[in-house]
Amino acid sequence: MSYIEAVILALIQGLTEFLPISSSAHLILPSAILGWEDQGLAFDVAVHVGTLAAVVIYFRHEVVTLFGALFGSIFKGERSKESNLAWMIVLATIPACLFGLFLKDFIEIYLRSAYVIAATTIVFGLLLWWVDKNSALAADEYQTGWKKALFIGLAQAMALIPGTSRSGATITAALYLGFTREAAARFSFLMSIPIITLAGAYLGMKLVTGNEPIHFGFLLTGIAVSFISAYLCIHFFLKLISRMGMTPFVIYRLILGVGLLGFLLMS
Repeated sequence: MSYIEAVILALIQGLTEFLPISSSAHLILPSAILGWEDQGLAFDVAVHVGTLAAVVIYFRHEVVTLFGALFGSIFKGERSKESNLAWMIVLATIPACLFGLFLKDFIEIYLRSAYVIAATTIVFGLLLWWVDKNSALAADEYQTGWKKALFIGLAQAMALIPGTSRSGATITAALYLGFTREAAARFSFLMSIPIITLAGAYLGMKLVTGNEPIHFGFLLTGIAVSFISAYLCIHFFLKLISRMGMTPFVIYRLILGVGLLGFLLMS
């Protein structure tokens, strides 16, 4: 890996982690088109650290409030809309953990292909468009009950299929349940904190127990670029979606999916 490759891959990860456009569809492009080799486990850990830091720092006030409310509900029996939201985020994380634990090998063997990524990029893009045009856009994240949390959690679990997009699936599910676009995005981003933490911890354990060489220059580059790009992505996405909706991202997904499919058929 060169530093140019490190910057580009970290930029892709930082931008696509939180936009509903599929990180796996983008990360396959450098290897498919440019012949780049896999960036390695250490770099994966680095960009997870960068994106996690971005979402935690951006939502630092909400994170502190939700953690306080969660522990208050456990140790003091206090109940509030913040403690309810915190528990709903915990509940929504469970399906992806279970799917990842029991289906990870199946997904790696049978579903991690460029054709699957192209197809899911298109199909889930169209689903996002339909839901965005037909949803009530009325509720906020604090109105989430356990049924809604599980539904969005199952959508997050579905995003283990490459090309689906974790943020795309969770935002689509939240919109379907009547969330406003901003509330759907906020809930999706807050949900990302435990799942990125768990994924990063899993990759970190594999890195520590393995013998892969570590290049700290590439790691620091990956952390810095993914952090900056993810932070800016979250900020501008939340500012713009109320005005432009999801249509631009749907169009982009369709172009990306069709383009990737065309490239695969011609190669």
